[in-house]
Amino acid sequence: MQEIRQPAELETGGRKVCVAIGMFDGVHLGHQQVIKQTISDAQQHNALSLAVTFDRHPNTIVAPGKAPPLIYSLPQKLHEIELLGMEGILVLEFTRAFSEKPGEEFVRWLANGLGKLSSVAVGSGFSFGYKRSGNVELLKRAGAAVGFQVHGLAAVSLGGRVVSSTRIRERIAEGDLDGASQMLGRTYSVSGRVVRGDQLGRQLGFPTANVDVPGLVMPPHGVYAVIAKSGGIAFRGVANIGVRPTVKKAESERRLEVHLPGFSGDLYGTVLEVLFAGFIRPEQRFTNLEELKKQIHRDIEAAEILFS
Repeated sequence: MQEIRQPAELETGGRKVCVAIGMFDGVHLGHQQVIKQTISDAQQHNALSLAVTFDRHPNTIVAPGKAPPLIYSLPQKLHEIELLGMEGILVLEFTRAFSEKPGEEFVRWLANGLGKLSSVAVGSGFSFGYKRSGNVELLKRAGAAVGFQVHGLAAVSLGGRVVSSTRIRERIAEGDLDGASQMLGRTYSVSGRVVRGDQLGRQLGFPTANVDVPGLVMPPHGVYAVIAKSGGIAFRGVANIGVRPTVKKAESERRLEVHLPGFSGDLYGTVLEVLFAGFIRPEQRFTNLEELKKQIHRDIEAAEILFS
């Protein structure tokens, strides 16, 4: 799959281009509908399928106080889009200058840079450009003038409610991971690089992988049964999300630490995807480290029962 940062970098092989445009945070069921429409168009017209997305949430630039935590990191989002069958992904850097580009100018810039467009697919409520000056109707007018088809796809609903990234973030933050997974169309997970911590878990006899997940919405603090994937291999384990109140320092911050019973390899620097299989208990403070060690043993047993 081609991953590019500018339209001119796209290699079409002389083919037309079918485009899906969106933030695609979470690549949920609604996003999948838009992406699959583009892939279907590309197959029908012997064109290249391309997802166009952004490197950050637009609100980080236009309304920083309203910028939400993300469901997926950028690499995880791109990976999920690739798994759906996209041939290319254009990741646009969302800057202040980019945010001030009028909708009409954005369409011209995209069409001129990508070559001949065959189709564009977006959600029906999609808006873009300075002060949201672009929408599906603008795309349709441009398509009629230039010669590409436009799909403004209605939102997907589950249980009578629209699937959205906002709702998924709410479900995750509330601990309703099954609800989040249903709207995602896959088991909820987070993905991040394993970084060095303070080695306390190793000293206690339970080495952990400290997964770096900045800027992501996370489930409530507590202990979870998880499946961790690295290099195509899956491991069962337990994860703790929280501030570790038993050993808390003044500068303590939220961490995601994963213990994989029986694993003895080196994960530092690798990317670990952590899938949440079930909740075990809330985070709690223990009077001493010995009590903490006993509870970790019980957590591992609880996870094994859950998996069985």
